[in-house]
Amino acid sequence: MENKNICIVYSHTKVGDLIWQLPYIKAISLYHKKNIVLITREETRAKIIFKDLDYIEVVKYNQFRKNINYWIDTFKLFKFLKSGYFSHLYVLDKISRPAIAAKFAGIKNIIGPGLGNQKKWLTCKNFFNEEDWNLTYSDQSQKLLLLNNISVKNIFPELKINFERDDIDINIKKIDNKIISFGIDSSEEFRMWYEELFVELANVLFEKNLFEKIYLICSKRNDHMASKIISLSKKKYFINCSKYDLANIMGILKKSSFFVGNNSGPMNMAAALGTKSFGLICNDPVSELKYSNILAITPDNYDENILNRDRNDMKNLTVEKVSNFILERIE
Repeated sequence: MENKNICIVYSHTKVGDLIWQLPYIKAISLYHKKNIVLITREETRAKIIFKDLDYIEVVKYNQFRKNINYWIDTFKLFKFLKSGYFSHLYVLDKISRPAIAAKFAGIKNIIGPGLGNQKKWLTCKNFFNEEDWNLTYSDQSQKLLLLNNISVKNIFPELKINFERDDIDINIKKIDNKIISFGIDSSEEFRMWYEELFVELANVLFEKNLFEKIYLICSKRNDHMASKIISLSKKKYFINCSKYDLANIMGILKKSSFFVGNNSGPMNMAAALGTKSFGLICNDPVSELKYSNILAITPDNYDENILNRDRNDMKNLTVEKVSNFILERIE
């Protein structure tokens, strides 16, 4: 069989980081006029998130572990690549093991940034400079494609969800009232707005008749945050989504009139699904969001060159500032 399949590898663990790579994954697919195979970590849950993207043929998981497991995972990559009839492998980050596996699997075109040990396993001729690692992940991928003459038509990530999927609950499919969603947690505590501030924001938005229900998006381990908001508010319009799986969270985000939340996977997901998304940003560089439709809300004294990474700083983002920002763009 002629080798024609295209494989892309991205080894980072965070859902948001992988979503940021969608424009470049799609660009590679369009360049080759071929659906691609994506290899990433299971933690990203890409098989669920990307199920309805027509340019991704298959998602495979690899653990990308260290020490002795480094070679076990590299051998697994080799076996898969050897049997997959691939003509090209693209590595969208700096790790070497996919390139090593591809070399031994006989893949003729192995493309990556080429810093450090990775460089000697690649077949491309143009590589990153050391300074390029100061670029954001999106800028790095843009440069990688530019070096290899691949154009990117749309730099904003786009997700799709088909509500006919059998992994979406019937109650989510039937939502037809006015709902909004709050992303109340994050993988990093310093990014989390306080629960009582979400309660106060809900009061303001409810007075403006902007919703009937608010879905509280958070992980199972942060169920206590949703419970605290509901307890503090004593209102009946909150719904705790901590036990919902990812497909149903995607459905909720898509059906929401708008999303308000911390810098997290759900924020990136909501924006990529086309939902108006307001990001509560205090302790991250807002410039990292330049390739998205996320509307960042920052404190009056915000300076992205001075970031303390302390949750207490989230109190600098007042309910008044957040609510006024939203209302100016919703009403």
